[in-house]
Amino acid sequence: METETALSALSALSHESRLSAFRQLVQAGPDGMSVGELRERLELPPATLSAHLNVLRAAGMVDDQREGRVIRVRANYAQMNALLAYLTENCCAGVADCGPASSCTPRKSGAQP
Repeated sequence: METETALSALSALSHESRLSAFRQLVQAGPDGMSVGELRERLELPPATLSAHLNVLRAAGMVDDQREGRVIRVRANYAQMNALLAYLTENCCAGVADCGPASSCTPRKSGAQP
């Protein structure tokens, strides 16, 4: 992932409502949820949610698809995983086994690998 792409994703997630929306979509799984259901869960006005989804869409964090009269929105797991990889690629100064695969646990200063 390029730095500009990471900055765009982090910027999109830096608002409470957008972060909440993204987390709801991650929790929903690959099927995602309708915009209406997401709006109800977040208790946001339609126009406000639409604006937030536009920011997340522009950053590549969500995708949507029209299904008849319903728009289904999904988290973009590939983009999420790329962002996580970007943020942790230099964890522990590049030592491969510095902690569990799902977390970054830096060594204490002066400790041997």
